[in-house]
This record gives sequence, C-alpha cells and structure tokens, in this order.
Amino acid sequence: MNFKTNKLMTSLTLCSAVLPGMAGNDYMGTDKPNVVVFVVDDLRPELGCYGHPDMLTPNIDAIASDGVRFNNAYAQQALSGPSRMCLLTGNRPETIGIYSIFTPLRSVHKNMLTMPQYFKQNGYTTVSVGKVYHHATDDKSSWSIHIPKENAQWVNHSGKNGDKPPYECADVADEAYPDGRVARDAVKILKEIKDRNFIMFVGLSKPHLPFNAPKKYWDMYDESKLTVPFKGSPEGMYPQALTKWAELRGYTGMPKEGFVDDETTRRLIHGYHACVSYTDAQIGKVMNALDELKLRDNTIVVIFGDHGWKLGEYGAWCKHSNFQIDLNVPLIVSREKDAASRKSGVTTDAKVGLVDLFPTLAEACGLAQPDVDGESIMEVLNNPDTQWKDYACSVYPRGKRIMGFTCTDGKYRYTEWWDNEKNQLSAAEFYICEQDFSRREKNLVKDAKYSKDIARLKGYLEEQFPLDKRSSYPQNDRK
Repeated sequence: MNFKTNKLMTSLTLCSAVLPGMAGNDYMGTDKPNVVVFVVDDLRPELGCYGHPDMLTPNIDAIASDGVRFNNAYAQQALSGPSRMCLLTGNRPETIGIYSIFTPLRSVHKNMLTMPQYFKQNGYTTVSVGKVYHHATDDKSSWSIHIPKENAQWVNHSGKNGDKPPYECADVADEAYPDGRVARDAVKILKEIKDRNFIMFVGLSKPHLPFNAPKKYWDMYDESKLTVPFKGSPEGMYPQALTKWAELRGYTGMPKEGFVDDETTRRLIHGYHACVSYTDAQIGKVMNALDELKLRDNTIVVIFGDHGWKLGEYGAWCKHSNFQIDLNVPLIVSREKDAASRKSGVTTDAKVGLVDLFPTLAEACGLAQPDVDGESIMEVLNNPDTQWKDYACSVYPRGKRIMGFTCTDGKYRYTEWWDNEKNQLSAAEFYICEQDFSRREKNLVKDAKYSKDIARLKGYLEEQFPLDKRSSYPQNDRK
C-alpha cells in the first residue's frame, strides 16, 4: 500500500527558537485564528465534563462548556508513538506502517506532510512544548519553537524504574515535576508570540506512568472510596487480545505475574486521579494566560487524550489493546473565533478519529485541505447533531504476523485478528461498549442474539480494511 505523499512538500530550514528576527511570513495578522492543542498522555474520558462523579477537572470542564465535547472519539492505535503520528500527519497506521514506539516518523517517511509543517508553510508560528511527538527529534524542523519533553519524572527517587515504585506523592510545587514546567514555558512563549498567528501544541506527560504529582492533588481524593474492578479477562477472549502489561510490572513492588492486589490497585487508581487533576491545573494556567493576553477570542482550543488506559479492568493495566477502554478518548474542541455564533457547552455522538484533527484545523484556519486519510469534522463542530460516519476503526498488531483490526459504532465493538502469514482470519470478538467492570464480560461473537449487529460491523470493517489488502499493509518498524 502506498503511503500518502503530499504535493505541497517543500524543503525547510530549521528555524531558530529565538523569536526576534524570524521570517516575515510569521507575521500574518489576526484575520486567521490561532490554535492551542493540549496533548494529554494516557487520558481516559473520565472527567467532570464527561459525567465522572469523582474526577476533579474544573479547567477542562470550563473549556468543554465553551465548545463541543465528543463522546465517540477514537485513537487509531492505543500506543503513544503511532497515535501521535496519525494525529500529526492525518494518516492512518496502515498508511504510515509504524506500529511501535521505536521508529521515528522521519526515519521512514522523509516527505510525508505533517500538521506543523503545513501550518508553517502557511505563515503560522508553530510551537511544540513538552511531549508532542513520542520522539522529541521527530519533525524538528517543522517547529518554529521547540522545547522537547523532559525524561526526569521524579523528585524523591533516583535510579532505574525497576528501583522505584510506579507513583510518587511529594509535597512540592507544580514546577517540581515536568508538566508544571511545560505549562510555565507555554505561558512564557504565548507572551512572546502574542502578536503573531500561531499553532501551539502543549504536550502533558501525565497521567502516564509513573503516577507522580504534588501532594495537594493526591489530597483531593479519598483512596478508601475508590472501586477495584473485577479481575478477569472476558470469557471467550482471543488469547492475544490483552498483554502482560510489562510497562507497569517494570516498577518495584509490582508483581512479575498475576494480578495486582486490591490495596495496590487503589493506590494506583489514586495516583492516576491525582495526575489527572495535576494535568488539569496546568491546562488552567495556559488558559488563564490566553485570557490575560486577550488571545482567547481568536484562539481555537483542542484537548484530547492520545489513547485510553486500563486501571485494573479485565485484571489488566496500561493500553496496547483493541478494547474500547484503550481506544475511546476524550476530545473537546472550543472555537473561540466568532464566539457569538459558535456551538458551546454541547456534546456530539459523531464517531471521529484523532486522524481527523489535521484537516479539521486546516479548514478552521482557512487553509486548503491537505491530502490525508483523515476528514475535516468542521460540519460536526458547526452542527453537533450532524449524522456523521457510522463507525470508527483502529488497529493493534501482535508482532508482524498478527494484526488486530477493530471498529465500533459507539454501541458495539467488533474485532478481527488477522494472520498475515496465512492471509486469513484467526479469531473474532464482539463486545458491548458500555461495560460493567464490576463483573466478568463475555465475547459475544457467537451469540445469535447479536448476529445482525455482528454482520453489520463486519461489513464496516471490511469496508475500511478490504480482505485482499490486509496482509499487504506496510510494516515499517525498525525494531
């Protein structure tokens, strides 16, 4: 399968991060909107504005009240590197052919158009602060200003992850941890570029492991009241549908095999909640700066999680699967420009992907549509009740031999595990999306009650991933 090559590609020269003396085309005036995109790592759609009764996220909730909240937004793969590549290129994983965190985009695709590259070509100052791409050096020349993510995550511990627990509760200021410094740097840059048209990505590493946040955010939650999910994989599940969640097992105190005990589970859930509220506070600082600089009225604000995360559901942790809980993400878009006529404080059930954000932001900023897999969802933003696509699709591989193809209509999720070596179906799964994690779930693919729905979603899946093409999708991973 040929990947997308954009005709608008031009040779670029790395811009200095020093603002004075930048090229004249960075001064566009204010006729076009600015954009601020908050990229949040491992964020589940369990926020105050999504109806979670206990999660304290007042700043994200405030943005949702000014925009459109998506109930059915999906990552194209539940892993940071590929998910972010899809977002930033507007192309799907099976087009890019990179499914791991080990392969930078530009090591494979030298000429694939990216969102920062396109906006820079069109006169925007492009800014990356924190974790945007998984690889900090990826596409570096496309950023006018680039402050890469920090790897240091600890205050009270040193050494390798295996020598440290998967959480830390330190009585420190926000800036003692990297995300606090990301917010600080984003505010500083906003003050410097306030008279330019810009697109700024603010990459926040929490609530990704380790669950490290200042003590005041831990104090916002009562650990004893947190619920431990049922420990057990779905009945009839494809054996490779879940992983052994080595990402968590690598920390000290975690079992090398088997389940996490209830006490530790509650502590981990507590840490995740604390990190979400910590992240929310950093978003609030950037939003306050937009208000103080009188930029809010001309700035589009986007918040999303790069994929979901398991907190003990199915007896499992982390992401790396095709389950709904790994793929369903929060997505909020607030169009401040023309605020009087915008849609605000509303929700939509439209099924969209992160891959759609590139063409959407291009259209919102008056730019020509890029030649990408994603589609602009401006129609949904203008009318959240719009009847959009019937389904959304994602993938997850198990090595290079087995590929999991999945689709959802928002109510059900259907997955096929495809053997690339034999070019045939290995197994299928069918689940109800809104699951009760207090009890064991079941793969319903053989339940005659759902035969019509299974057939319908199977048709959707084959529409997106034709049977005769599945084994020929590119595999470009270097490791």
